[in-house]
Amino acid sequence: MRSVRLRILASLLVLASAAIGGWQLLPAQRDENRTITVGTTDSVTSLDPAGAYDAGSWALFSNVFQSLLTFEPGGAAPVPDAARSCGFVGNALTVYRCTLRQGLKFPSGREVTGKDVKYSFDRVKRINADVGPAALLDTLQSVSADGLTVSFRLSSPDATFPFKVATGAGSIVDRTKYATNRLRADGGADGTGPYSLTSYSAEQARLTPNGDYQGAAQDGGSPVLMRYYKDSAALQKAWQARRVDVVTRALPPATLAALSPSDPDQRVLEADSTETRDLALNVRVNSPFHDRRVRQALAALVNREKLVADVYRGTTDPLYSLIPAGITGHTTSFFDVNPQPDPQRARRLLDEAGVGMPVRFTYGYAEGRGSAAAEAAELKEQLEASGLFYVTTKAYEWTAFQKRYAEGKLDAYGVGWVADYPDPDTFGGPLVGTGGSLNNGYSSEQADRLIKDSQRYEDRSRAAPDFKELQEVVAQDVPMIPLWQRKEYVLSTEEVGGAQYLSDGTGVFRLWRLDWI
Repeated sequence: MRSVRLRILASLLVLASAAIGGWQLLPAQRDENRTITVGTTDSVTSLDPAGAYDAGSWALFSNVFQSLLTFEPGGAAPVPDAARSCGFVGNALTVYRCTLRQGLKFPSGREVTGKDVKYSFDRVKRINADVGPAALLDTLQSVSADGLTVSFRLSSPDATFPFKVATGAGSIVDRTKYATNRLRADGGADGTGPYSLTSYSAEQARLTPNGDYQGAAQDGGSPVLMRYYKDSAALQKAWQARRVDVVTRALPPATLAALSPSDPDQRVLEADSTETRDLALNVRVNSPFHDRRVRQALAALVNREKLVADVYRGTTDPLYSLIPAGITGHTTSFFDVNPQPDPQRARRLLDEAGVGMPVRFTYGYAEGRGSAAAEAAELKEQLEASGLFYVTTKAYEWTAFQKRYAEGKLDAYGVGWVADYPDPDTFGGPLVGTGGSLNNGYSSEQADRLIKDSQRYEDRSRAAPDFKELQEVVAQDVPMIPLWQRKEYVLSTEEVGGAQYLSDGTGVFRLWRLDWI
């Protein structure tokens, strides 16, 4: 399931109206022992940082583990967290060095050393889990440790490496608690973050403040209970019954569309978001979408405006490119190719490809994830109305869904993407680079070159031409079709403050900022 800036985001926290602003400024009266309950439809794939690359898991990692670096709310660049200092050595951007804070302790009481950091990064790459974050560390060649000093040697210049260190992929684990070559599966988590995980099940995670924490999070948090709901309807019922104090990701679109900032019974935060939704296409030889012209034909039929209006009630915006609006390098490359749905062009492309019509394929999605079922039905209707495609839609439980698309068993599938860090690079290599996390078999020498070239600039604005060309390549190759960009909504009761800091496009989920007012 992650964003950076110069300012790269035009706005990270745009409130629905000025009426929302006043509650954020109220002084908090801390209640150290009272638990704040947060509800979400996200789920946790794994408690092991080497085994998960999704929003629900990384939200937990942000609180239980530390990385060497992190992002301040709305921050444009990484700042030290477990590290005392970090920086590139020389100007080649191929060696990055960090010095740890002294006195960091794991729950066992053992002090954190550079060897734990090296072990954590080496372990992510060694395990290389199908749905893990190893792809994010593709430029990491080796790690060395000397006391509290850790040095990273990169295979090519990568100005974005500090951003990657600040993500869940950089979570530091206790090398005595995590096996070298397999994921931890005992339901525990041993990190040095602001919180300790005291209990976990598929339905909930209980977090208590970590009294030994040292890092960038200045404020100690209240105890938190994360509750995971199977779908938006269940989350809505829990909110209406006030079984949760805060709601994030995601209530039903009709409910979100009807929200009023002036409602005295709740606090409503609407913010810009870097979360996107894409239609991934399996391009392997045995797939109906192996031929690029078939993928282009599909792209020519998608009506984003209708999808956003009918399914999402205007709570998302149509997206026409790999990189969302508000981030450096954003273009409208898919709109430039198809300014409106064009069945005639789609038919010509399929004729050129020499395929039988209608082209039959299976569209998979994760059940209970937002409005995925309604979205699948809408896309099926749009595509079949042309007579050019016949779509079988199928829902899967979240973990099974990830496994199936990682193994190449789905022809097409809907996937959401949350920026890992505030930089357009998070939409490049992870999504369309060779071996990327979409696991759709796509590989392009041109795309890989542009991704590498874009990583050579510490001044990230200079990478914009590379990202513009990359988006043009993607719009022609169509390994995926961007559908929409989400608006972020967070609701809380009147008694809870700090919800505006939960999620702001930096990839950090700040439960420790929640507090009783």
